[in-house]
Amino acid sequence: MEATAYTAQSLYTWILDESSNFLLLDVRNPTEFTRFKVEGPKPIDMLNVPYMEFVEFEEASVAKVPKGKPVRIVCAKEGSAKFVADILLNNGFTDVGFLAGGIKSWGNMLVPKLLADNGYQLYQFIRPGKASCSYGLASGGELMLFDPSRNVDFYQQFAEEKGLAITATFETHLQADYIAGSNSIAQATSATFLAPPDDFKDAQYEYTPAQDGDIYGFTQPGPEIRVLHTPGHTPGSTCYLIDGTYLVSGDTMFIQSVGRPDLGGKAEAWSKMLFTTLTQIIGPMGNSTLILPGHFADWSEANEDFAVVDTLGAIRNRNAAIYAINNEADFYAFIRDNMREQPPEYAKIRLINAGLSVVDDEEAEVMDLGKNECAASAGK
Repeated sequence: MEATAYTAQSLYTWILDESSNFLLLDVRNPTEFTRFKVEGPKPIDMLNVPYMEFVEFEEASVAKVPKGKPVRIVCAKEGSAKFVADILLNNGFTDVGFLAGGIKSWGNMLVPKLLADNGYQLYQFIRPGKASCSYGLASGGELMLFDPSRNVDFYQQFAEEKGLAITATFETHLQADYIAGSNSIAQATSATFLAPPDDFKDAQYEYTPAQDGDIYGFTQPGPEIRVLHTPGHTPGSTCYLIDGTYLVSGDTMFIQSVGRPDLGGKAEAWSKMLFTTLTQIIGPMGNSTLILPGHFADWSEANEDFAVVDTLGAIRNRNAAIYAINNEADFYAFIRDNMREQPPEYAKIRLINAGLSVVDDEEAEVMDLGKNECAASAGK
């Protein structure tokens, strides 16, 4: 009997399926496991027993793994999981699988969700491994992307399956927590790459500045995209209002909390910008505006369909303590009280996203793993 490979997409499906009863065995070392593990919208029966323990203490390690249910193993790159799978099969286990491609395949996986079908289609692409979201707007055979990840193949395959041509890709800001995909997608598809100039002025590649008040549309009649400059998380942070209804908010605001204004080392100055954005730009918007955030902190922010979207009114109520702050000093005090160290790789990711640094695929995979740390009021 041999262990079988399973995909990240299959793992996500099993997590959603309440009738699926399996054990997820992570054989990475405790540091890697603590930094980044598989998380989903439903509880997972999970166990961490490092690969080296199976090598050095096989009998004791096998004894830690309960029998009676399928075992699905995950490791860094795949090989260690296959090794442990063979050990379990040799010790009486009968249903054992290993994650093809290792943990990076989970980290890069995207799950498409149809949010709207109003003569045009609006998709959310959830990345469970990063707790982040990108978006696709389809109309008249064209597809526009917003904050795509570096998983270029996924977006191209999605467009091909839907019979769409990728014509534009928008960035809300210069990302720090993941390697962005807009530049690569533009090079691969000839799509127009649009980004806020305040963040991308030093970028070492061509892009079209997305200026406040600009309006973009499709070749055929379809929904309009209005550019809204919403500084604070970064000086160039920009939101995109689709059809006057859906606000792609990037890291300006989330379902829970708002974006951190301290990641650039100018917490007080950027806090003032964010306060102005929230009170003067977001403030006048109607409660029915649907917010499409760039990230989520955990799955409690998703709706019953496991999509991360909510009305502005509901978000204001959920974050009443933040939106009730009525002056810059108190807002900065809130930011200061929640400040924490940013992950060390963020500085280098910014350089990569501006084309000022280049890394190979293997290093990019490592840097790109791990949940985001972009919300202002996340736990310290």
